[in-house]
Parts: sequence; structure tokens; C-alpha cells
Amino acid sequence: MATTNMDAGTRSRPMTAEERKVILASSAGTIFEWYDFYLYGSLAAIIGAQFFTPFPEATRNVFALLAFAAGFIVRPFGALVFGALGDLVGRKYTFLMTILIMGLSTFIVGLLPNYYSWGVAAPIILIALRMLQGLALGGEYGGAAVYVAEHAPQNQRGYYTSFIQTTATLGLLLSLIVILLVQGYVNGAYPDQPVLDAAGVAVMDANGNAVMQKAFNAWGWRIPFLGSILLLAISLYIRLQMNESPAFKKMKEEGSQSKAPLREAFGNWRNGKIALIALLGLTAGQAVVWYSGQFYALFFVQNVIRVDSFSANVFVAWSLILGTYGFIFFGRLSDRIGRKPIILGGCLIAAITYFPVFGLLTKTANPALHAAQQNQVVVTADPNDCSFQFNPTGTAKFTSSCDIAKAALSRLSVNSETVDGPAGQPATISVNGVVVATSYDAARLTGEDLATAKKAFDTGMNDALRTAGYPLVASENTTVAKANHFFDIFTGQKITIVLILTYLIVLVTMVYGPIAAMLVELYPTRIRYSGLSLPYHIGNGWFGGLLPATAFAISAQSGNIYAGLWYAIVVALMTVVIGALFVPGGTHKKDIFAD
Repeated sequence: MATTNMDAGTRSRPMTAEERKVILASSAGTIFEWYDFYLYGSLAAIIGAQFFTPFPEATRNVFALLAFAAGFIVRPFGALVFGALGDLVGRKYTFLMTILIMGLSTFIVGLLPNYYSWGVAAPIILIALRMLQGLALGGEYGGAAVYVAEHAPQNQRGYYTSFIQTTATLGLLLSLIVILLVQGYVNGAYPDQPVLDAAGVAVMDANGNAVMQKAFNAWGWRIPFLGSILLLAISLYIRLQMNESPAFKKMKEEGSQSKAPLREAFGNWRNGKIALIALLGLTAGQAVVWYSGQFYALFFVQNVIRVDSFSANVFVAWSLILGTYGFIFFGRLSDRIGRKPIILGGCLIAAITYFPVFGLLTKTANPALHAAQQNQVVVTADPNDCSFQFNPTGTAKFTSSCDIAKAALSRLSVNSETVDGPAGQPATISVNGVVVATSYDAARLTGEDLATAKKAFDTGMNDALRTAGYPLVASENTTVAKANHFFDIFTGQKITIVLILTYLIVLVTMVYGPIAAMLVELYPTRIRYSGLSLPYHIGNGWFGGLLPATAFAISAQSGNIYAGLWYAIVVALMTVVIGALFVPGGTHKKDIFAD
């Protein structure tokens, strides 16, 4: 196998056939692994309805996102386990283990019965499978980044590793395309089905009619998960053809491997501070920009501004197609001007522009909702009656009149503010200064009294919101963007939506394109896999993976659909400050083989 020219003076040159094979083999397997992981994220709202049925919609959405985030929470532990294996036994065989765990876990999700069939066991098993996926992914990225970087010419590491950086987005794009194809076929061939609650009773809409769901939402969502078994077979075949990294082979031949890579990488301050600086000054901000621009944007379009899931997937898919080259562009640019200014610049631009961009997205995609949100809606409640409605364990019960009122408004994407009311009095909702609904305390009512109070509150609130222009019934909203097929984007409204989403993707490519090369350059060969994996996966797994659930919970609690963006903005600005002060510059000129 051809080895890399390690001379610091190597000039830029075209890729050799062997280097193209390395990048193709690494990227293809990684794309499939990200596809498996992101199927859940793309279908979070649908899966939430299947596995967290007993909870109100706002809580259910948070649960669905937390189950998605569970895979991210365990990624650092996967980074420790597989990072150490990668430094001890090699990059190639670690690849094979991670893809096998990921593929089988994804396939089993497609077989798992829902809450209505298995009760609480269903969401518990779902979360366990998500955690297995996270463990596998924790070992995947570091291996791919190191493997490609150790094959790259010195002054083209950003360019070569940028192909690995495209894999997460391409995996998401592949998952969206598969979902769109399956969704189109299933919904066209099979009839709608009623939505049932945990007791098996049909759910009613604001007009008193049974809420219907597409066949894809009921059972068709399982097909992409089951089909992933084919991608697993392809991925295993590709990875079996790969050779070991030349740098690892040379290190092994010289007997210079680390005998305890985790202790060496994190057991002393000299190396430990590199991980801390990489986390807070690079990956944390990169992660929140990445997940805001892709996953939270998709969730926001589907569940907050009420664009149907098919259309939302079409718009996001087109933005990914248009924006993905940015990974290559910024990776190559980082070889010339450095990684640090590009990554920190992307974080700063995102922090400055998120509020106006997401506001424009609402105004463009659902004009009726945006217009209605200009009405003043106020919840007046005893402050002791209001809880922070973030319930990751599922044990809290939000039954007070304040909590019921705020949850109902959040479910309908109503922007509201909460003001203090008289102690002991039930919460009221007013629209433009006129009290239109009085809430109730569900803990103090039972049976018919509870049903009567709920109906009176819902009727009063819905009537007032309709009068204020809120489109409460999706089928009656003629202003919301809708794509009838994949190429149905050529109207002013739809193109604008795609361009807004593409802007968010460009920010993603700006912070993510150079990050692999940057992390590789921070560590010596003997602990490189272990060293870079942990800060990367804590940043992306915890700061980034928890973003959708955290942002949604903040928005639901505050009564403002944009309030959750503060989480991403604060973390991004933190990274800009810490990165500017402590992250070394000029790493793109470093010889990573000097050790």
C-alpha cells in the first residue's frame, strides 16, 4: 500500500488512486452509519407518537427528542472504549465493530412494537437501542477522521478530511430521500388511520372530528429501519476491503504504541488540557451550530411552524443538496488560512443571525401563523402555580391551571407571555387584552367534572385563537408551504424556504468542514484516536445532541417559539471567546508525523 509523503514541504497535488480508495471506503461506510443514526432524528415526531403515547404532545415531543439525544449522551463512552481499541489494535478492525453494532440496532428498532402493544417496555427498549447506536458512533467518527488524515498530504489534510465531514450530512440526506420515497408510496397505496391515545380512544381535533394520520405515520416508518440491513451488508463488505493506516502500521512496527492510551491522553494535565480546550473552544460551539442548522431546523419546521413532514423533508433535503459542497470548500480553505478563524467565524455569524433567520422562516413557511402571532396573548397565573415543564424522567405531572394553559398554547405554537396573577386563582388566557379562557386544576377534578372543565377551556381558547387568526386545523390553512412531490419547490415561497435552510447548512459546513483536521493536529499519533474522540463526542453528543430537546423545552416554558435558540447562541458565543483565547492557531502547518 502506498504511504504518505511526510515531508513538510509537500506541494498540493491531485489525489492518487490509493488515496481516493481510502476516502471512498471510509466515507461510504460512515455515510451508512450516519444514515442509521439519523433515521430516528428525521422521524422523531412520528416515533414519539408511537412510543410515548400517554403524554401530552409537548411532553411527548420532548421525550422523543430526549430518546434521540440518548444516543448522543453515551457517545463519549463509545469514544473512550473504541478510541482505546483504535490506538491499541488498529483503525480498521474498530471500524468493523462499530458498523456492526450500529446496523443491527437500527434493524431492531424497525421490529420493535409500540407503546400501545408493549406498554412501558417499548420506550425503554427503544432508548436502549439508541444508546447502543450512540456507543457505536462514539468510535466511528474518530476512526474515520484519523484514518483519512493519516493518509493525506500534509498541506491537504483539511481538504481530504472534509470528505469525511460530508458523511453526516449525506447520511441525513440519504435518510430523508429514503423516507420520502417510502412515505410517498405507503401514503398513496394505503388509507389514513385514526390517531389513538394510550387507552385506544380516537383523538379529536378542535372541530370535534377524529384526528387522522397517514399510513406511513402509523406503520410505514418502520420500512427505512428494516431496509438498513442491506446497507449493513454493503458497509461490512466495503470495510473488509480496507487496509490499515500507514501511520499506525509504522508505529506498530517500531513498537511505539501507547500501552494505556486513555491514561496517556487524559491522565495528565499536559494532554488533558488539550481535550478541555478542544471541547470548550471548538467542538461545543461547532456542535450547537451543526444541530441547530440541521436537526432543530427540521424539527422546528415540522412541529413548531406546522409544515407537514413530507414537505419539510423535501425542503431540508434540497438545502442539503445545495449546501453540502460547503464542507469541501471550507475544508480546502482551512488548508490555506487555518482552521481556527473559519470555525470561530461560523459560530459568531450563527449567534448573530439565528433570531432573524428563524423568524423569517416562520413568516415565509406559514404566513397565517406568523400573522396570528402578532396578537398579544397573556397567561395570568399565580406564580406558585407554574412549573418548568421539562420532564426527562416522565415522573412529573403538570396538572396545575398555569401548566395546562401554557402547554396548550405551546402545542398550538402560540407566542405568549406569563404575568403574575392573584394567589390561589386559576390561570386565565387573554388575547389582545380580552380574557377568553379560564384554565382548571386537573389534580382537583375527576370524571365528568374534569371532562367538562377541559372541554370548556379548550372551546374558549380555540374560539379566541381562531378569531385572532391562528390556523388550528391544518387542512384549512391555505398559506402554509406544501410540496406535492420532490421537485415541487419552484415557487417564490418554497424557494425562499430552501434558501433560508441552505444558509443554515452553509453555517454548518463552515464550523464542521475543518474540525476533523483541527482535532487530528492537536494530538500525537500514539493517542490520536483516543484523544480527539472524547472532546468531539462530548461536544457533539452532549452540547449538540441535547440541543433539540433543550431548545424545545425552553420555548415551551417561556411561551416564545424562538426562546430555545438562546441555548445555541450562548454556547456558540462561549466557544468564540474561549477559542480565540486558548485554541492554538496555525495547526494546518503542523507535521502530524513528527512524533
